[in-house]
Amino acid sequence: MAPVVKSPVGVEDVRVITDVPPPDDSAPDPERLRLAQADAGEQDWRAWGPYLSERAWGTVREDYSEHGTAWDYFPHDHARSRAYRWSEDGMAGVCDDRQTFCFALALWNGRDPILKERMFGLGGDGGNHGEDAKEYWWYEDSTPTHSWMRWRYHYPQAAFPYDELVAVNALRGRDDTEYELVDTGIFDDDRYWAVTVDYAKATPTDLCVVVTVANRGDRAATLHVLPTLWFRNTWAWGLPGGDRVPRLVGEGSRLVGEHRVLGQLLLEGDGEPTPLLCDNDTNAERLWGLPGRSAYPKDGINDHVVDGADTVNPAREGTKGALHYVLDVPAGAQRRIRLRLTRTAPPPGGAPPPPADLGDGFDAVVWARRAEANRFFAGVIPAAATPDETLIARQAIAGLMWGKQFYHFDVKRWLEGDPGSAPPPSGRRHGRNSAWWHMTSFDVISMPDPWEYPWYAAWDLAFHCVSIARVDPGFAKEQLLLLLREWYLHPNGQIPAYEWAFGDVNPPVHAWAALKVFEIDGSRDHDFLARVMHKLLLNFTWWVNRKDTGGNNVFEGGFLGLDNVGPFDRSAALPVAGVLEQSDGTGWMGMYALNLLDIAIVLAEHDRTWVDTATKFFEHFAYIAAAAYEQGLWDAEDAFFYDVLRLADGSKVPLKVRSVVGLLPLAATTRLTAHTLHRLPELHARLRWFLANRPEYADVIGARRLGPDGRQHRLLSMVGPEQIARLLARMLDTDEFLSEYGLRTLSRAHLDKPFSVTLGGQEFSVGYEPAESTSGLFGGNSNWRGPIWMPTNFLLISALRDYAAFFGDDLQVEYPTRSGVKRTLDEIADDLSARLISLFTRDGWGRRPIYGAAQLFQTHPDWRDLICFPEYFHGDNGAGLGAWHQTGWTALVADLILTLRR
Repeated sequence: MAPVVKSPVGVEDVRVITDVPPPDDSAPDPERLRLAQADAGEQDWRAWGPYLSERAWGTVREDYSEHGTAWDYFPHDHARSRAYRWSEDGMAGVCDDRQTFCFALALWNGRDPILKERMFGLGGDGGNHGEDAKEYWWYEDSTPTHSWMRWRYHYPQAAFPYDELVAVNALRGRDDTEYELVDTGIFDDDRYWAVTVDYAKATPTDLCVVVTVANRGDRAATLHVLPTLWFRNTWAWGLPGGDRVPRLVGEGSRLVGEHRVLGQLLLEGDGEPTPLLCDNDTNAERLWGLPGRSAYPKDGINDHVVDGADTVNPAREGTKGALHYVLDVPAGAQRRIRLRLTRTAPPPGGAPPPPADLGDGFDAVVWARRAEANRFFAGVIPAAATPDETLIARQAIAGLMWGKQFYHFDVKRWLEGDPGSAPPPSGRRHGRNSAWWHMTSFDVISMPDPWEYPWYAAWDLAFHCVSIARVDPGFAKEQLLLLLREWYLHPNGQIPAYEWAFGDVNPPVHAWAALKVFEIDGSRDHDFLARVMHKLLLNFTWWVNRKDTGGNNVFEGGFLGLDNVGPFDRSAALPVAGVLEQSDGTGWMGMYALNLLDIAIVLAEHDRTWVDTATKFFEHFAYIAAAAYEQGLWDAEDAFFYDVLRLADGSKVPLKVRSVVGLLPLAATTRLTAHTLHRLPELHARLRWFLANRPEYADVIGARRLGPDGRQHRLLSMVGPEQIARLLARMLDTDEFLSEYGLRTLSRAHLDKPFSVTLGGQEFSVGYEPAESTSGLFGGNSNWRGPIWMPTNFLLISALRDYAAFFGDDLQVEYPTRSGVKRTLDEIADDLSARLISLFTRDGWGRRPIYGAAQLFQTHPDWRDLICFPEYFHGDNGAGLGAWHQTGWTALVADLILTLRR
């Protein structure tokens, strides 16, 4: 064993482990065995994970205000002092899947006014481009069972500029860039701490934790490190049977916890830390000048470390505790702390728990789990992927794994208030989410981001599941089923959108995602498909009943995730009396009908009772696809789909904005193979009847050709063979949608020719802007207009591959438009995938387009290979924008890499 050099507090320096044998590659993959054990219910390897949110303040769940001002009601300044009602937050945090306990990291550089217990950022009213975290941290790695995880954070050594970030951003408008932490100069001269936290599971409830702090500066510095363990406050809300308080005790270099459900929990560290204890209860005196429940409330450790106050319990008891390390680190050096977090049965006779193994056995677990993670991902990421692509794919998947969060929300109780709390304002009973009183959540859910979007969004989650299925199809399937369960799905059949407005309408992509996950998982879990199908029948009916007001098979739906691409807010009341019939809404529903047709066909080949369902969705698709032409959504002259405003007098106003709204009908396509029609003669007979008796549907269901097997195939498509080449000419034009880095959301043609329409005496216009819009039409973090957006790109690439499967090499189009070079649709799909991947990869100058002009991220060896996954990208130069820290659906880049390099 290599020698261990002790720091002044007994914390070990980095050492090289050389005596652990390498894994046996001929044996079964250990991570896949853990997944199989978890799926079978044999060992719950998913029981503990990174399910602790990074922001619980400023959320709807914690907002008991009358008018829904979540960011004001529970601001960042309250977070250190105020007990959360529904969930907890922290940095690099883990918890159990019921969030009984929480473990996270706290830091103090000796200069900040508060401990760094959680990430700082601005809400929609504080940032000039919406909610935005003002710190830098990354998810470097995670296996699907969280047997191995790595998290990274760069913490300034100078005082964190809280006030400066607030003040400068408040002065900036929509025409200005955001003022970021790096803009303050605080990272100049490399005076920051690079903090890495590694987790390795010895068992499902035994975590080995390594905290490494590296002084990147040119002078010695001191860092306070406080690994913190606490219990979620379930005792202060006056709920029946919920008043029993758990207990933490500090004993030497460890914390011992006792909980009536969890049992005994131990956190032990090496060296000689000082245990500090307080209670996870609100400091009511600080916040409101009122007496509180505890003499040592939630911010007691903060006040003690920062101000030297007597605010920790001298008896070393409480419900929140930290092991306090003070590390003096020379310039350029690093220190490492070993910790072990374990659930165990109390020893007999009240004896103290035995010491945790923080030596050779600990090192062996950490080494083995990291090696096993490398082996697992070697089996996921194709060998043809470049090292840079492998790095990107692995960090994208890590972000998805770290984005799994415990989500607790009983809407009825939230509306009514808790027995132990003051009743909320009566207006809340008729305000936000009051129609969703049935909904109760107590689950681990995949979220877009643990800070910027710390709540699930239904259609985001569908895209997440496609990428998650590449590593953990069991969890992906469980997630898709979860939002269809009766405690989520509204009794009327609507899928909840997100906590800011569960009743908002997200695009219906659940069926599409279920098919993708089913295929990735080997096309064998028919029970999963059947369970999904039963609930989606209710949801499809909700769409037909609620979002087709004219009964003419064209659909509305509001903004449908495309926030700011029209001349007015599609979610708000129209500027004139009428109905907005939407090309994307109709395209989504055409795609939905075909997805349900495909599911019914798969199920019917095993259970003939699904045949009638298949014929139903075949017919319904035909009605929707034909209606798009009959009702004027397709403009034959422009070769494009547009929204149409149907006025009260029956006249129609086409809104000729060329945006992704008019491209999404391309995604409504599938093939019927000769094999399928032979196996399902009822479906074949209905198709023939339609062609003979309803010839007006021939354009959307009549195309046929010989497939690679020499047998006849049918194309069902909202964009028929006559339209597809013309529409693709628009999509693949560099003067319109095609950029160097993918497809723009809004055509660049509107740069010189903005669209304008006068309605009700008011003029509305749309001009091309490659990133955030200056219009303020939506405000908040929805204020974008023309950028590149991963989910719509992914859908359109998938559609191109579906068309390629039908047309083969016979259909070739100019790519790019007017280039004179013709390519097959598969070749175009590959190139579009490569363009999107190139957003993240280093170019010939070693720069990643996502980082734009941020030199620190482009050139610094300590920053340039730490990848973020922004919400969207500048339509011309590819710079990352929006929720910049988000992984979410941008992790689809991993799926693109896996497909392109397969």
